[in-house]
Amino acid sequence: MFLHSHKRRAVWKATRRCVRVAGVLCLLLFVARASGSAAQPLLQRQLRVCADPNNLPFSNERLEGFENKLAALIAHELNATLTYTWWAQRRGFIRNTLKAAACDLWMGVPPRLDAVLTTSPYYRSTYAFVYRQKDGPPVHSLDDPILRTVKIGVQLIGNDGANSPPAHALARRNIIDNVVGYSVYGDYAQPHPTARIIEGVATGAVDVAVVWGPIASYFARSQPVPLTVVPVTPSWDTPALPFVFDIALGVRRGEEAFRTALDAILQRRRPEINRILDEYGVPRVETAEPRAAAQ
Repeated sequence: MFLHSHKRRAVWKATRRCVRVAGVLCLLLFVARASGSAAQPLLQRQLRVCADPNNLPFSNERLEGFENKLAALIAHELNATLTYTWWAQRRGFIRNTLKAAACDLWMGVPPRLDAVLTTSPYYRSTYAFVYRQKDGPPVHSLDDPILRTVKIGVQLIGNDGANSPPAHALARRNIIDNVVGYSVYGDYAQPHPTARIIEGVATGAVDVAVVWGPIASYFARSQPVPLTVVPVTPSWDTPALPFVFDIALGVRRGEEAFRTALDAILQRRRPEINRILDEYGVPRVETAEPRAAAQ
């Protein structure tokens, strides 16, 4: 119990009076009153999450993504009020959210991203091939010869036309002319822009697409025609190109205590987290290949 100096002086004077007048009972009553007057009301704790407002299946402003569900679970565990800082997840996202102290937690980040401090992974997923069940090419491997004869949709991140793992892997095999690029950002004025590449498979604009697994699985099941989603093989393309990635939570560097608390929640609530991922059809890879694990 800590009291301000004037409170301590008052307690000492009262103690002398209490000893003379009524002994211990008077002393206890005065100290209890002094403590109550010095106590400050507890501040309501907030969990401030950085998130994209239009990025299903991960997050959106209507809180429909699986990262929204996970954030709510974590807030409940921390007995905190959940609030959001919305920012499109593209260039400048970290600078304008975590680094600007506008929020404190990023829900989906690769563990080896240097700009943030990350938890243990809460899932590991893979890129996937997506094609029409009825007449699509049944592709499973990047080395399948059929990839040289069909239209292939890939997600592009920047302006160089070959900067996602599928684009790099296909270019290394000299599969270029039949590749159709879809911006990972898409038309942000439209809902869930990452769905466009999956819609391209459903409509026949491309014959097969190579897409990050959570996006592939989530949007494939809402298309008007049945689509097949299968993991890309090999999961580690030589010389050093992974198609399987761990995903963790990210906080600001230096906030080790917060990271430790989050790790404990991820461990303790593992069954509920897995149920959320299952609900959204997130494909998971349970173990990494030895080479990938050593990186």
